[in-house]
Amino acid sequence: MTKTHTPALILLLATIAFGIAPFVTPPFTGYEPSMFPVRIERPSIQPAGYAFAIWSVIYLWLIAHAVFGVWKRATDPAWQAVRLPLTVAVLVGAVWLAIAGSSAVWGTVTIWVMAGAAIAAFLRADTNVDRWMLSGPTAIFAGWLSAAAAVSTGVLIAGYGWLSDTQSAAAMLALVLVIAVTVQMRRPQMPVYGLTVIWALAGIVAVNWTPNLTVAAMAGSGIVIMVLTLLATRRA
Repeated sequence: MTKTHTPALILLLATIAFGIAPFVTPPFTGYEPSMFPVRIERPSIQPAGYAFAIWSVIYLWLIAHAVFGVWKRATDPAWQAVRLPLTVAVLVGAVWLAIAGSSAVWGTVTIWVMAGAAIAAFLRADTNVDRWMLSGPTAIFAGWLSAAAAVSTGVLIAGYGWLSDTQSAAAMLALVLVIAVTVQMRRPQMPVYGLTVIWALAGIVAVNWTPNLTVAAMAGSGIVIMVLTLLATRRA
C-alpha cells in the first residue's frame, strides 16, 4: 500500500465508522420537543418515519463505494477528486448522531457542513466513470442531506418561534427546491439525486396529508417541480 492509496484507505475507514455510528449511538428519531422554547410535537417539515429507511441504502452504497475504491480505483484521478469532500461528509456523519442528540443548534450546523461536503463530492463525481459506483452513491447521499439539512433548520426555526410551524416548513421547502434544482441541473446524467429529494418530499406529503394540508400541498408541488427538472435535464 503506497502513499497514493492513503486517501482511498482513509475514506474506507471513515465510511466504516459512519456505518457503525448508528449501532453505538443512542437512537435518534428527531429533536426532542423539550429542546425548544416552543414545543411542537410533530414539526410539519419532518418527513414520515418510513422515509428514513433510505439510510440503509445510503450506508451500504457508500461502503460499497469505499471498498471498490480501495480495491480497484485507489489511484484513479476521477475517484481521487471525490475523496476529500466525501471523507469530510462521512467523518462529520460519524459523530452527527451524538451531536444532534444533545444540541439541536449544533446538530443543524453540522448537518449543513455534512450536506455541503456531500454535494461537493457529488458535483465532483464524473458520471462517465464507474457511474453507479462513483456518482450514484454520492448522489443519494447528497440528495438526502439536501433535504435533511433543511428539515433540521426548519425544526430549529419553528422551535425557537422565529416562524410558525407552517411558515418554517414553507421556507425550508423553498430552500430545498432552490438547492436541488440547481444541483440537479449541474449533473443531469445522474437522476438519483433528484429522485432522493422526491423521496424526502413524498415523506412530507404523507405525514401532513391530514394535519397540515397546506404543507402537504407545497411539498407535492415541490415533487412536481423536481420531476419537471429531471425531465428537462434528461432532454438537454
